[in-house]
Amino acid sequence: MSTPPEPGPTEWQQAPVGVGPWSGPWPTDARYDPELLRDGDRRNVVDAYRYWRLDAVVADLDTRRHPLHVAIENFAHDANIGTVVRTANAFGAAAVHVVGRRRWNRRGAMVTDRYQHVHHHPDVAALVAWAAVQGLHVVAVDNTPGAQRLETVELPRECLLLFGQEGPGVTEAARAAAELTVSVAQFGSTRSINAGVAAGIAMHAWVRQHADLDTAW
Repeated sequence: MSTPPEPGPTEWQQAPVGVGPWSGPWPTDARYDPELLRDGDRRNVVDAYRYWRLDAVVADLDTRRHPLHVAIENFAHDANIGTVVRTANAFGAAAVHVVGRRRWNRRGAMVTDRYQHVHHHPDVAALVAWAAVQGLHVVAVDNTPGAQRLETVELPRECLLLFGQEGPGVTEAARAAAELTVSVAQFGSTRSINAGVAAGIAMHAWVRQHADLDTAW
């Protein structure tokens, strides 16, 4: 008996995502969106938020967010910012901070920027001043000489992880302002890993140390 061929890209793209229109009596909870109940919910959200209004999802996330902030420098239109925003949303970060250019490519965020608080700071000095008021410890992530191993260091709970843009890494101003610089252990030939990937690894390291894993979806 021959094995049927794997579905091609077109067939995968046609597969429905999310859920269709609500079946049965509609819920009376004000968090539910009448249009989503009527038409279905195809958004990139966990099942617990199906059919919820956008502002209701954000409000609920605000009760669950961690004291973890993430900042990324954006002096050359870094394409990784969207990925950082999406990952920060997945790990329940309090906010993402874009330093430098205000505009950034939202494609990689996969619409998660609607649910994730994103702030702008014109330069590192402004970011660090804001962090000091909030009582956050600034931790730069870069594979520079003298950096401590992310795999063995204890990250502060009230933390702002600061990433440089793809290529040059964190700026001198960022490195000087950070209380701590950590690096991701590498064992291959490449000099560095993608900034979006490094951000995900560092955020997960914080989650392993400080998050209540029983509250994860």
